[in-house]
Amino acid sequence: MPDELRFRHVMAHFATGVTVVTSRAPGGRLCGLTANSLASVSLDPLLVLVCVGREAASHACIVAGGAFAVSILGRQHEVLARRFSLGDRSARFDELKYRTELTGSPVLDDALAWLDCRVTDVHEGGDHSIVVGEVVACDARDGDPLVFYRGGYHRMEP
Repeated sequence: MPDELRFRHVMAHFATGVTVVTSRAPGGRLCGLTANSLASVSLDPLLVLVCVGREAASHACIVAGGAFAVSILGRQHEVLARRFSLGDRSARFDELKYRTELTGSPVLDDALAWLDCRVTDVHEGGDHSIVVGEVVACDARDGDPLVFYRGGYHRMEP
């Protein structure tokens, strides 16, 4: 049976896109975190999932808020990825351009693509929650993605 270090080493070889998952708590407080665990689940209905660590400060906000937005980051957004993964949680939205869509969750203005989702299910998955959301709005624009691979951010060249 592999240990955590071996597992992390192997999974680091799987290149993923980088997203910022955001929500609004019932009291109106905004929250968000960088995540690379986004997957399409279903086309009928339109469902996606994100995995959020149960120890993450944004976990309760996303689950209790009942909705979340996923902003898929472009190659120019490494600073945003770091801001939402390591930065001061209370300042993550300071001077950040965003808008709200149908659910009221913040969508980053210059995201490469975005999805606005209503939470439909939350499943336990080890030390994470698997949050399933029904996509109620989405859009994309041209650009190149920011990629996470072997512990670092990378840019794809056209």
